[in-house]
Amino acid sequence: MNTAVREFHASKTAMWTLFGLFIAVTLYALSIRTLVPPDEGRYAEMAREMFASGDWITTRLNGIKYFEKPPLQTWMNAMTFAAFGLGDWQARLWTGLCGILGVFMTGYAGRKVFGTRVGLYAGLVLASSLFWLASGQINSLDMGLSGMMTVTLASLLIAQRDEATASERRNWMLLCWAGMALAVLAKGLIGLVLPGSVLILYSLLARDWRIWHRLHLVKGMLVFFAIAAPWFVLVAMRNPEQPYFFFVHEHFQRFLMKGHKREGAWYYFVLLLIPGIMPWLGVLPQSLAAACKRQAGTFQPRLMLLIWAVFIFLFFSYSTSKLPGYIVPVFPALALLTALFLETASHRQRMLAAGVLALLGLVVLVGVPVTLAAIRARDEAHLAALQGYQPWVMTAGALALAGGVLALLHERALRRDMTILTIAVAGFLATHSILAGSELYGQNRAGSDLLPQIRAELKPGTKLYSVSIYEQSLTYYLQRPVTLVAYTDEFAFGLQQQPELSIPKIETFITQWTNDATAGVHSLAIISLDRYEDLKHRGVPMRVVAEDARRMIIANL
Repeated sequence: MNTAVREFHASKTAMWTLFGLFIAVTLYALSIRTLVPPDEGRYAEMAREMFASGDWITTRLNGIKYFEKPPLQTWMNAMTFAAFGLGDWQARLWTGLCGILGVFMTGYAGRKVFGTRVGLYAGLVLASSLFWLASGQINSLDMGLSGMMTVTLASLLIAQRDEATASERRNWMLLCWAGMALAVLAKGLIGLVLPGSVLILYSLLARDWRIWHRLHLVKGMLVFFAIAAPWFVLVAMRNPEQPYFFFVHEHFQRFLMKGHKREGAWYYFVLLLIPGIMPWLGVLPQSLAAACKRQAGTFQPRLMLLIWAVFIFLFFSYSTSKLPGYIVPVFPALALLTALFLETASHRQRMLAAGVLALLGLVVLVGVPVTLAAIRARDEAHLAALQGYQPWVMTAGALALAGGVLALLHERALRRDMTILTIAVAGFLATHSILAGSELYGQNRAGSDLLPQIRAELKPGTKLYSVSIYEQSLTYYLQRPVTLVAYTDEFAFGLQQQPELSIPKIETFITQWTNDATAGVHSLAIISLDRYEDLKHRGVPMRVVAEDARRMIIANL
């Protein structure tokens, strides 16, 4: 094997070609799956309503004020709709671009701070980590926040390195402050609280007090508030109820108090990190341990990365509200720490990384058929989805096994760069196989198979109700809001401000539905199977338009 192949990191052409292929596959994959509720449908519909209404200040869902999160994702999606029209890939484009940006910034920071090979390895690790890849393919807030926080972290590392010039330090720190402001607009105060807490802990543990003189605090705060503050001021002026709900309820109460239906055990994120860091689990513990060693120089970037990963992980582990995507911001730091370890790892340690990947693939190939045979699905649709998913998961297992074995062969021949590249490509392709295979499950969740029957019934004057449920993706695909009946959930605060936008009692709905039927006013309703039996028992006039294993569509005429 010639030197150019062995030293892959030394070839700019090879690295840019690889990055180009990563971008192409990532963007293409945005279009191959249905938007899965609740998150994907919710944020697509919020953006559609913003685009349709032209109101870029007050965020709404189903026409109801919705202030749980800031507007950055909604803005970006609405602009995408304006540029490219409505669609699945358009709704995911912002998160896809944030995932790509995160990989680029992580690789660039690794190159500037630690060297060319670490930069390559860091990009490869992040671009192939299951959680990062999956989050970049899902229309939710987690990747938008993580992308902006990666800008913050990477800019901070580059600005604070010992060899940075005065102009570099100033410019990169201003970008760091801009990244924090955008993170706040992406998901709230954690965009400032998390990096700020990391900085405080770093200065205490590293005893690097002078870092506070290198942050360009005055200019940085001007940049931060110029970006983050205007929307908060404008939305509060138009909606005086917003500040208390957003800052108190959505931040402090959600973090400290139970009752949000998102509780989890203290080890919740530990269990998620194991698959989330695949295919690099075999070197993660060693990478974290190596980061504890002090480096030469004033600035300690390894320690900064370790604190970033551990603090954010523990922060959300302590919170009473837990969802898988909360820990996505730790992965760029873990990627850099893993890359640093891989650069100096022994032949045996790289063999271990490849062997763990091969073993994982073998476990999947053996375990998935056995597990599926033992599952007793609750309905035929669920069983069909699992059976349809099996070939894709098996393909992912085969890719992991083949990639692990090939990486072992490269490592036996001492092709270090090719070993790391092979593991990364195998992880990347295996994750995309898992994501692509989830389409049947996504269709079942979204109810997209019912759309032709619903659209055939919908006329300009047709009333559309959603009884005791709210189907996030169906609302987006139908491109019109519904009238909520006997349902509040996440709309509770908005409906307190606009109670006229829903029907709180099922009895009121039945009366209106029946009167409209008598008057010849055509109405449709999306209902659960249990609610259908209840209405049938009450003698409500209904005609079934469409149904699946999760919901029914009924008409009154």
